[in-house]
Amino acid sequence: MTPDRSAPLAAPRANAAPSLERGAAEQTRDWAALGAQIAAWGTEIGFEAVGVSDVDLADAETRLLNWLAAGRHGEMDYMARHGTARARPADLVPGTVRVITARLNYWPAAAKPAGDVLAQSHVAYVSRYALGRDYHKVLRKRLARLAQRIEDEVGRFGYRVFTDSAPVLEVALASKSGLGWRGKHTLLLTRDAGSYFFIGEIYTNLPLPVTPSVTAHCGTCTACIDACPTGAIVAPYELDARRCISYLTIEHAGSIPEALRPLIGNRVYGCDDCQLVCPWNRHAVATTVADFAEVRNGLDGVRLTALFAWNEEEFLRNTEGSAIRRIGYERWSRNIAVALGNAAPDPAIVAALARRADDASALVREHVAWALHAQRARATE
Repeated sequence: MTPDRSAPLAAPRANAAPSLERGAAEQTRDWAALGAQIAAWGTEIGFEAVGVSDVDLADAETRLLNWLAAGRHGEMDYMARHGTARARPADLVPGTVRVITARLNYWPAAAKPAGDVLAQSHVAYVSRYALGRDYHKVLRKRLARLAQRIEDEVGRFGYRVFTDSAPVLEVALASKSGLGWRGKHTLLLTRDAGSYFFIGEIYTNLPLPVTPSVTAHCGTCTACIDACPTGAIVAPYELDARRCISYLTIEHAGSIPEALRPLIGNRVYGCDDCQLVCPWNRHAVATTVADFAEVRNGLDGVRLTALFAWNEEEFLRNTEGSAIRRIGYERWSRNIAVALGNAAPDPAIVAALARRADDASALVREHVAWALHAQRARATE
């Protein structure tokens, strides 16, 4: 899973303005039976689990406000921009009384083992969730299909579909709806599937019965905290995004702090370390979604020098339909330059960096200069 990100809300469908007024048929409907049907439809559509949450996120709101006050969101201004609407679903979509949450596994079992890739300093590591097709469209389409099944049964109703595309506290809602619990790394965890999955939501005015939450099972384990390369998990359930490699390589637009660059290693897009060491991910379930199972352009094990040789046109072509494309060519090049600086000394790497020493981007030039210095210094050790 990825940190909550915000984008302009999609225009609502004509029937998507929730209303609290209900007709006689709705007042006598068996909502428990409908809830069970929705869970069954979700399974038919391909979701591993579907739950229902109420809209009381007071505890999560307090945690969010404290996190923002501490500045741990870094440059992610959108986390604060929407104020408390992020923790108050009915403020975001008036009339919302329930949130249907759904879980979809993405673990690409056919990809090269993550540990093997991380151990090869000359090879690029891409977060497992980004090896296949961009999840936004895949998940949104399935949620829309589920909403349509509900509409076929109950008629027109108020709803909005969200997939990491609006001010939504996804983990809080998913944990309240019984899809798992918040792990110490702040991601959602389940006993039967670990944490390698995406979460989506349907905000609705249907008064469905909520599904029970599950108990947490992290116990005394601190594997995720101990494994974080940059110490971004500053305490159980507390993440300082400013130190998180996923934030630094994806959300952060500027210069990566020099003190953190050596800790990034060969990770050029995201980081999975806290998930890779989690004992519950021994039970990770391979995705059955072809769009996630297929590794695009061999990005599960490409040499850094090969990626650094891409021009912008090649970057856009090779990342078409991928979540990676969202960061743009400049950040992509910046990230690879850092990874090249961290790689074992190699004349071929120095030559690749030197070819872009006069890059048109000042940001890229800065990180190339750092990487060249790091390569040359390491070669003389």
